[in-house]
Amino acid sequence: MLEGPARVRVMIVEDSLVVRQLLTHIVGRDARLEVVAAVASGEAALAAISDARPDVISMDIRLPGIDGLETTRRIMADRPTPIVVIADSVEDSSLGISMNALRAGALSVVEKPVATTNAGYDAVAAEICTQLRIMAEVSVIRRRPIGSEWSKRRVAGSDASFEPSGRTSERPVVAAIAASTGGPPALARVIGALPADFPLPVLVVQHMGAAFMEGFASWLNGVVPLPVSLARDGIRAEPGRVYVAPGDRHLELGPGLGLRVSNAPPVGGQRPAATVLFRSVARHAGPRGIGLLLTGMGEDGAAGLLDLYRTGASTVAEDESTAVVFGMPAAAIRLSAARAVLPLDRIAAHLIRLAQPDTAS
Repeated sequence: MLEGPARVRVMIVEDSLVVRQLLTHIVGRDARLEVVAAVASGEAALAAISDARPDVISMDIRLPGIDGLETTRRIMADRPTPIVVIADSVEDSSLGISMNALRAGALSVVEKPVATTNAGYDAVAAEICTQLRIMAEVSVIRRRPIGSEWSKRRVAGSDASFEPSGRTSERPVVAAIAASTGGPPALARVIGALPADFPLPVLVVQHMGAAFMEGFASWLNGVVPLPVSLARDGIRAEPGRVYVAPGDRHLELGPGLGLRVSNAPPVGGQRPAATVLFRSVARHAGPRGIGLLLTGMGEDGAAGLLDLYRTGASTVAEDESTAVVFGMPAAAIRLSAARAVLPLDRIAAHLIRLAQPDTAS
């Protein structure tokens, strides 16, 4: 008798007994998932992980003893396993820890479920199961000090990353950056390396649950030198400021560097969609736009980056050697939409040069 595909093995780390039981119930309803351990602390998770052998971990952030951030760090250092953070979206301090857990190696953040009678419970439950299934497929690595971890990931042929040598006569007026899985730490690294007097507005699309976007913008504002805020419809994008697409809303560039925020239908299943942002930059900035596509699952952004490329604009895709998930950049590279393919630690310097065309290379 043929057996079906193996179920994804899930470890649940949650100190609240009620929520732990609720998560166990949610995961147990999905025939593709099975709970192999459900523990109440980081210490218990670290003790159980070898025997449980989870494919993916559901991680609470507020834990007794060592918190979810430190637990994530230790797991990624000793036994790398895909981690999905389950966070209370309304608590700023909790969300800040969640964002730092992403920097420590966790892959995504989803909203913590409440009572089964709560409005939106079914959507939250479905999203948790979807994220656990998807993230279980992501290859994760041991986290070492920045620099060494990326050098260890380089494989034969990965030095094919390239940077163009041609100059542009058009002075850029805007930069657009998009990311999905693995995006928050990548965005923090790129934008965080830009100087406080960076001469362009920076527009950002990050795929993340709508409930987290305000907190994400606030967190990013606290870790980079440039001021960061959620984009608002009708405002003009100002140099040296970062505008993040709000949750479940498209962000577009309009005439005269005006910003448009809309609830137009999703594109490629995404709202906000990177392709929507890049196409608007192609329309209203053309060769004076810059597009950067970072780590992420799927293909969002590739078609839009190609439209931007065709105007003569500068376009960049993250190299496979540093991308947590190479899906989105790889799709753009397959379309020949990227003029430069660079590891993450070289993208900011390249962006700075592009913003100053008289010294661009």
